[in-house]
Order: sequence, then C-alpha cells, then structure tokens
Amino acid sequence: MALTKEFRATLMERARRDAAFRQAMLKEGIDAMLSGDVETGKAILRDYINAAVGFGDLAQATQIPAKSLLRMFSPKGNPRADNLFQIIKHLQAREGIHLEVAPA
Repeated sequence: MALTKEFRATLMERARRDAAFRQAMLKEGIDAMLSGDVETGKAILRDYINAAVGFGDLAQATQIPAKSLLRMFSPKGNPRADNLFQIIKHLQAREGIHLEVAPA
C-alpha cells in the first residue's frame, strides 16, 4: 500500500526533529533487509535518508553519486553489498549508534 502524501510528510517531519525516531527507522530498515524483506528495508532506508541526511549529502560522504544512491534505494534497485555496508556505516556514525547482528 502506498503512503499518502500527508502521512509521508508527517513521517519526514517527525524524523527531522526526533533522534530516537530516526534511529528506530534506521534500525527497522536494516532489520527488514536482514530478515529478507529487501523491498521494505530499502523503502524505510530511502525515507530515513530523505529525512535525516539527504541523498546529496550522503553522496558526498560516501563518494557514491547521488543518482546511483537514488537508484539503489528505488523499488527496482539492487545495491551492491560493499556500497550498502558503506552507507550503513556512515548512517550509524551520523546517528551516533552502532547496530549489531545477533541470533534471534
């Protein structure tokens, strides 16, 4: 189900002002990808990036062109593992958190 414009705006506004919410978005996006729901994970991370850092700033920080980043996180995108891990590393550092993988 597609998000309405109003809901997306509300989501973005909260993410911009609430660090705990941003961190939860980042964690949820990564968790979704690790559990095999790559499409949802990319969508959550795309929303997180738009709200928290912007694709232009992320491109500068990771040395990955913004167009490539946008493509990676598009519904049909397929990010390479090395790029994805580089992006996640930067986003964690930006939020001041360190996520770990542990058995459920």
